[in-house]
Amino acid sequence: MADTFDLFEIMRTTRSMRRLKPDPIPNTLLTQVLEAGACAANGGNVQSWRFLLIRDPAIKEAAAVWYRKGWHETVGPRYRSGGPSPGMSAEQFERLLAAAEYLADHIHEAPVWIVPCWAGPRGSGASIFPAVQNMLLAARAVGLGATLTTLYLLHEQEAEAAMGIPSDYHSYAILPVGFPKGKFGPVRRAPLTDVVFDDKWGRAWTGA
Repeated sequence: MADTFDLFEIMRTTRSMRRLKPDPIPNTLLTQVLEAGACAANGGNVQSWRFLLIRDPAIKEAAAVWYRKGWHETVGPRYRSGGPSPGMSAEQFERLLAAAEYLADHIHEAPVWIVPCWAGPRGSGASIFPAVQNMLLAARAVGLGATLTTLYLLHEQEAEAAMGIPSDYHSYAILPVGFPKGKFGPVRRAPLTDVVFDDKWGRAWTGA
């Protein structure tokens, strides 16, 4: 388990963990993850979020039907027809697809789903995704695997009805959470010189 006080190491190793064990998660760990979400910044500190914790197998299976439909009919074929993104090898691309397909077929087996919701009309998510990121980092800190997925929103109404979300709230993601089958490790990201500009657009920041 990572040192929970080494935030930067946690951020560097918080990979999307899509293969999860079905083992139950102690409530003490879930409480830590949920408290981290509730500590996040949000507009006006109105805290209109609600975090739906789903452990009931029947509810997960009913919603997972729509997740699988979105993957197998739309997203999976789109990814496969597009090929690897720049900087990604064919082997890495195939591993990514295999992990995403595994999640689609097994998401209902994750012991816990956390579904972040926000009151009112669907917006940009500026007040909900900071909470999501806090929960992902907290999960990593206590040794839990998780990932953020929004694929089910292709069938938003049907999936939200299956999860029992009232009409005056919208969900923004599903976070399947569990003890990971794989190992945490460094994330693969482009170097800062490729993505950070110094004062002028296109002039790479070197950190000098």
